[in-house]
Amino acid sequence: MDEVSTLEHTTLKVPYEILNKKFRASQKTLDREVALITNASNELTTCVSKPSATVEDVSGILDGISKKLTNMKRKAAECLDEELESTRLCRVRLDHLKSYASGEQAEVQKNVWRRARVDRMLVDHFLREGHYGAAIKLAESSKLENLVDIDIFLACQKVEEALRAHNTEPCLSWCYDNRSKLRRMKSNLEFTVRLQDFVELVKQGKRSEAVRYARKNLSTSVEDIKELQTAMGLVAFPVTVPLERYQRLLSETRWEDLIKQFRQENFSLYQLSTHSTFSVALQAGLSALKTPQCYKPEEFNPQCPVCAKPFNELAHLLPFAHCSQSYLICTISGKPMNEHNPPMVLPNGYVYGEQALKKMAQEKGGVVTCPRTKETFLFSAIKKVYVM
Repeated sequence: MDEVSTLEHTTLKVPYEILNKKFRASQKTLDREVALITNASNELTTCVSKPSATVEDVSGILDGISKKLTNMKRKAAECLDEELESTRLCRVRLDHLKSYASGEQAEVQKNVWRRARVDRMLVDHFLREGHYGAAIKLAESSKLENLVDIDIFLACQKVEEALRAHNTEPCLSWCYDNRSKLRRMKSNLEFTVRLQDFVELVKQGKRSEAVRYARKNLSTSVEDIKELQTAMGLVAFPVTVPLERYQRLLSETRWEDLIKQFRQENFSLYQLSTHSTFSVALQAGLSALKTPQCYKPEEFNPQCPVCAKPFNELAHLLPFAHCSQSYLICTISGKPMNEHNPPMVLPNGYVYGEQALKKMAQEKGGVVTCPRTKETFLFSAIKKVYVM
């Protein structure tokens, strides 16, 4: 259960956040429709109370109320369908996790489940790295469409592509759709995007329009006032002004900063971690296996993943494993040296496991060769080592 709770937090959290978002959106939609019907009902009451009211007037108001009720019914059905779909997705993922956490599966089924988890991790990692085609194909081939969050990342991709094209409309629309949640998160993404629009107007020489845009759209909260004051200075200077604080605002790299900020806010909105689960699990595994010997070619262990070249490079910046107890590993066979495979020392001082040396002696007529120095010795010259 600890394994599932550690690695599968987002598997349930993301569909729950989607369901919560749809529920709140549905609530707002229905509240608006109810308000319209209430106003129409009040209008009908007022009309009926007038002595001059005619049948045509009352009939027209009733027709309007009927249309509003029909519209409300249609929107309620749409909202219900969306919520039921989100609920179904939560149920599918919950059942998937429970099937493993219950411990009732056979070992073969557990291995299949673990394989599916690796595929899910890879899909998530591909999506975060921008390999959308590979992620979709892997999800389809492994039948994982209901267990991964492709739609969220595809929506994110559209906003990011628009920002790269210097188009802020999709991002502002996203901010509007999630305004209440972003406000609770104390996000300034919308301010940053609108500030970039202001800067672009200044760069195009539309200074008067930029000032009007700032008055209408830019917030003057305490957190943003200093940056806004700096940006307003652009109106008084040419875009070639050499001052660093203005060049930073005019720099094209601000678009990439906007993309990074949007991506981070999107992750926070759905409570997604900054790094993929695959990346975190891989780094944790490599760090747990990494020892100083992994970077000494003469002491490579053929069965150690970190000693293999690709993983060796990936683990280069990771910390070494903290080992409270030392284990002796035979560099010939990769097996631990213990009471069943005691350590044996060659005359040149190098130590190997007894099983590997016996096998080598049988193949070479009682002679063993040290893999490090290439010296040969009779097996009878080898002595057992006792470790205290």
